[in-house]
Amino acid sequence: MAPAKKASKLSLFAVIAIALALVGILVPQVLPWIKTPFIFTTAFGIAALGVSILVRAGQVSFGHAMYMCLSGYFVAYMSRWIQGLDTILLILAGTAFAAFSGLVIGSFVVRYRTIFFGMLNLALSMVLFAALGKFYDYTGGTDGMRVTRTAIFGVELERDGFESALLYLSIALAVFVGYAIYRYFRSPAGEALTAVKTNETRLEYVGISTYRVFLMGYVLSATLCGLAGAIFAISQGLVTPEMGYWVRSGEIVFISILGGVLHPVGAFIGSLIFEFVKLYAAAYITGAWQMTLGIVLLIMVFFAPDGVAGLLAKRVARKAAVNQKQGGQR
Repeated sequence: MAPAKKASKLSLFAVIAIALALVGILVPQVLPWIKTPFIFTTAFGIAALGVSILVRAGQVSFGHAMYMCLSGYFVAYMSRWIQGLDTILLILAGTAFAAFSGLVIGSFVVRYRTIFFGMLNLALSMVLFAALGKFYDYTGGTDGMRVTRTAIFGVELERDGFESALLYLSIALAVFVGYAIYRYFRSPAGEALTAVKTNETRLEYVGISTYRVFLMGYVLSATLCGLAGAIFAISQGLVTPEMGYWVRSGEIVFISILGGVLHPVGAFIGSLIFEFVKLYAAAYITGAWQMTLGIVLLIMVFFAPDGVAGLLAKRVARKAAVNQKQGGQR
């Protein structure tokens, strides 16, 4: 790929990222009720970005919502055990616990591929879902556990101020995570992870352990889902077993496919489309919003299999080709 082509792609996606961040910051100033949907959008965008890491390796997990759930419950326990613990520390604690869980579970899950990998993650998530629902004395059962609202950076805020601060924090985290994953995809470790999909045997021949490469990607994926789960739990103020249900995992995969995995921005575009299509479809097409989302997914699969990010990348590539051809004619 020519340097000019790379630069044009980078500039386009950078502009989109800035635009999304500004929309998330400015729109709630006019429509305060939209703060929570935007927080959910950033949370699920981060989770979808985590799943996108696995998709780039040619694998799909149907159970990654369990890391959101584990993180959310750990946040709930920490807020109960340590009264007044800062929201930042709660997010860090939940994310760290999800990363540790991903390391433990991933140590044997990454040995499997294709449908076995996906179904094993699904099975583990359903075991977690069932356990959380059964042990009422420890988890609150299907009623879940409350997450106490605490200070952010040591500042106690009322509900409206807290939601605003959490929104700005989640956007900042989304920008940081998106850029970090962008750099990771272009690092030797990220390129090796992509090679797991194309030619795993050749990686082993050149002395690169596919197990370690895939495990690193899996742990990173679990960490991002854990970060999303912590943000979601704190915003909602409640965690329930539904956070780890297979439907939630399916939604994350849906967002990843919708946005595309060619660039980290795709996960957040997909999350924005998903959240607001779901929101307005549920409001105006009561009882049929799932059908609306299904139609959207069918359209994307048939007409844009690489997602929105893929469409944007192809548009940039065509424009760069035309410019190069015109320049050659001159």
